[in-house]
Order: sequence, then C-alpha cells, then structure tokens
Amino acid sequence: MSSPPVAPPGWSRWLVPPAALSVHLSIGQAYAWSVFKPPLESALGLDGTQSALPFQVAIVMLGLSAAFGGTLVERNGPRWAMTVALVCFSSGFLISALGAGTKQYWLIVLGYGFVGGIGLGIGYISPVSTLIKWFPDRPGMATGIAIMGFGGGALIASPWSAQMLESFGSDNDGIALAFLVHGLAYAAFMTLGVLLVRVPRTEKPVESGPSAVEGVQVSAREAVRTPQFWCLWVVLCMNVTAGIGILEKAAPMITDFFVDSSTPVSASAAAGFVALLSAANMAGRIGWSSTSDRVGRKNIYRVYLGVGALMYLLIALFGDTSKPLFVLCALVILSFYGGGFATIPAYLKDLFGTYQVGAIHGRLLTAWSTAGVLGPLIVNWIADRQEAAGKHGSSLYGLSFGIMIGLLVVGFVAGELVRPVHPRHHVPAPKEAADVQRQQPA
Repeated sequence: MSSPPVAPPGWSRWLVPPAALSVHLSIGQAYAWSVFKPPLESALGLDGTQSALPFQVAIVMLGLSAAFGGTLVERNGPRWAMTVALVCFSSGFLISALGAGTKQYWLIVLGYGFVGGIGLGIGYISPVSTLIKWFPDRPGMATGIAIMGFGGGALIASPWSAQMLESFGSDNDGIALAFLVHGLAYAAFMTLGVLLVRVPRTEKPVESGPSAVEGVQVSAREAVRTPQFWCLWVVLCMNVTAGIGILEKAAPMITDFFVDSSTPVSASAAAGFVALLSAANMAGRIGWSSTSDRVGRKNIYRVYLGVGALMYLLIALFGDTSKPLFVLCALVILSFYGGGFATIPAYLKDLFGTYQVGAIHGRLLTAWSTAGVLGPLIVNWIADRQEAAGKHGSSLYGLSFGIMIGLLVVGFVAGELVRPVHPRHHVPAPKEAADVQRQQPA
C-alpha cells in the first residue's frame, strides 16, 4: 500500500474514474445526514443545532485532514490514501453504532464526526491528482466524474437510510443497527477502488494530448503564499456555505416551508427531496465542471455565485408560495454547490499546474471546513432562535437566507480578483521538481 501501483502497458485510463467513484459514492453518504437528524433528536432529546454537530465536525475534519494529509497523499499515492479513507470512514460508523446503542451521543460525534471525518478528507482528495494526470486534456471533466460520486452518494444513502430506519425502528437501537450496516457495506464497496486504482506510467498518458506537467508549476508551499490561493479559498468557502446551509437541513426545511399549506410535506417526501438535491449536486459536478473546460473557470464561477444569489432571493421572497419554485431554486443552488467542488481542482491546475495539485487542493479544502461550520450554524441557530421567539414555517429562514445572499456576493467579488500566478512562485524547471518535493513538509 505504501507505493503507488503503476498502470501496466495498455491499461485504459477509463478504469480510474470507477475506482474513484467507489470511494466518493461511499463517503458522499455525509450529504444524507439530515435523514438521521429527526430520529436522533427524538431518541436522544437533541435540538436542531445539537443534531447537526456530527455533520459539522465531519466537515471540519474533512478540511483539516485534507490539508494536513495532502502532501502524504501526493507522496504515498492513491491506493494508500483510499485504504486510510476506508478504515477511518467505516470505523466512524461502527463507533457511532456503539454510541447510538448506548445512548452516548459523544460517541456519535467522535465516530461519525472526528474519525469518519478523517476518512472523508483523505478519501476526497485521494484520486484528484491521479485523475488530473490521467486526463490532462480534460481536467474539469475528469475531476467532475469522480467528485460527482461524492455529490451522488446521498442519492443512494438517503432512501437506503430512510428504509433502514423504517425497518429497524427510529429508536436508539434502530439507529445503531443502521449505522452498523452502513459501516460494513461501505467498507466492502470502497475496497473495489483500493484494488482498481493505478497511476500513469508516463507524463503523457494520451499520445495526442498534452503532457501532465507542461505549463506553470507551483509547489504547495508557494501556492499558499499567493493571493490567488486565498481568493479561491474565499470563493469556495462562500459557495459551500450557501449550498450546505440548505443541504444539511433539507428534510426539516421543506417540511417547515409548507407546514401551513393545504398539502404539507410528509417525512417520505422530505427524504425524496434530499435525494433530489443529491441528484442535482451530482449532475452539477459533472455537467458544470465539464462546461468549465469550454467556457473557462472564472466564467463558470460567475454563474455559480451570481445566479446562486438570485436563486436564494427567489426562495426568500416566494419560496413558501410554490413548491415547484422552492424545489427548482434549491436544485439549481445545489447544482452550483456541486459544480463548485468539481471545478476547483481544474482551476487549481490552471493556476498552479499539476505539480502537488493534490496537496494544494487539500489545503484549499480548509474552506470547506469553515463552511461546514458556518452554513449549518447560520441556518440552525437562527431557526432555533426564531422558533423560540414564536415564529414558525418559512419565517424561520428569512434572515439566514439574506445572509447567504450576502456571502455569495462576497464570493463573486473574490472571484473577480483572481489573476495568473506571478513567476516568482513558479518551480524553476521540471528537472528541479523532485528537489522541491523533497523539501516539502509531511
């Protein structure tokens, strides 16, 4: 596991995306966490803010483990990274099962949030650098295919989890059994990716395509010293905060918006809404990131942030009057949310080159950690305070949606400030890249 498996002659590069998908589809279960929120609140006496804590900790650990483990992933290769992700992510579910069974909520936070979150971070970045090297001609499409799996994980996990809770029961014992099944099943599925992944034999895996190392090359240490890195950090953080604010509370949110209507939303319909959001998230990752190969990264982020702010405004003003409008706007926001994640590795490749792009990507994902706290905190905390003040329904979310619009505008401005990296940050020459890499901290 300590050395990257090199592809034999004749190996098809199209076998690598399925390997990445097996990992990303598994860890994408994180986006189905809202299905567990109501049962946990009922079984353990939690409020909305408390039940969001495992998810928030998981996203924080995702960013931190990706940032600190990015250089290790570059050094040890994708198979090592996928193995670490498998062990941590599956173990997180097993620890959570113990916590639910014994009514020790802190074990769920530790398992799903801390241990599982490490698996999320290492698993998320594990195939990115490898995919960009296999597909230097279409980096947006390649990373979109893999990261699509993370967005689509909830499409499988949401109805699957809801069905297990219905079959096993939504008390603490039923939740524990559901966690146990998740841990074992995902361990088996992620093993497929561990066994299948390979790295290219040469720097030019496609004879008619470009080299994987041509153009600007910047080390991870130098990248974090550039204004471009921090502008993209703000762009990603704002886009993720806006999307995750809906996604983490999706099931109870749509129920609240139409609680006073003649056709309130049932629990099963709310779970279906979560699955729809996952589908939009997944479609946006491959669709928008592939589009960015044609229209450019900056232009596509203008769409994510500018049109995203408009969608939030429509929901805030008219969302409780029309279910189709609410659902449509939420789907567009989640497609931009997913597209932003899938496009960012290709944007980093454009600005900093393929040299240590995985490590740079890992450091940038600290923006996701920040957003993982901000998004749920803004929506849940404000909703809890509004409910305590006697409000209900869609009025629980008006203020938080206004904040999201402001954050998207901030992200739009940061995106406009991105410029090419100054030559003083470039790696001197490809032949010196190995020397620079040896100087990088683990």
